[in-house]
Amino acid sequence: MSDLPLLFAAAAALAACLGSIAVWAPRRLPMKLGAVLVAALFMPLAYAGISDLLSRPKPVDLEWWLSRADEATVVGSVPEEGRRIFLWLALDGVDEPRAYTLPWSRELAQQLQDAQEQAAEQQTAVRMRLPFERSLDDREPKFYALPQPALPEKPAPPPAMRFERPEADA
Repeated sequence: MSDLPLLFAAAAALAACLGSIAVWAPRRLPMKLGAVLVAALFMPLAYAGISDLLSRPKPVDLEWWLSRADEATVVGSVPEEGRRIFLWLALDGVDEPRAYTLPWSRELAQQLQDAQEQAAEQQTAVRMRLPFERSLDDREPKFYALPQPALPEKPAPPPAMRFERPEADA
């Protein structure tokens, strides 16, 4: 579910508060009307700005709400050499995937490509460790392919049938 209505309601409430402060301030009528007009024009502009941001990937450094995520599944990626890496991440506990950008790093781009190739071979998914961590610790690769799932257990064979030879009459 989108947070757009909630964010817009907060922006509209703040604009209404500023407008009411301006109306009750000891100013001339044209100044009060101007403040109310500015507050009224702010609301559609805030809605348009917030809705436009919904379609743009967010830099991972600006993620603060989900910044403690341990891992994410990489749904899609587009490296833009020398500039950035676009990622579409499915985070655990979040309904929809989200778009992010990583600063360009040849090492990260290579890790991502290797993980995607390995995942395609194994028919699994690509995961990302600590997607929002700002650490420079690179002991473990940030991207990796999930291991192939274990095959289902075979059912136990039925018990062997025993055939007895008829004894010869002697």
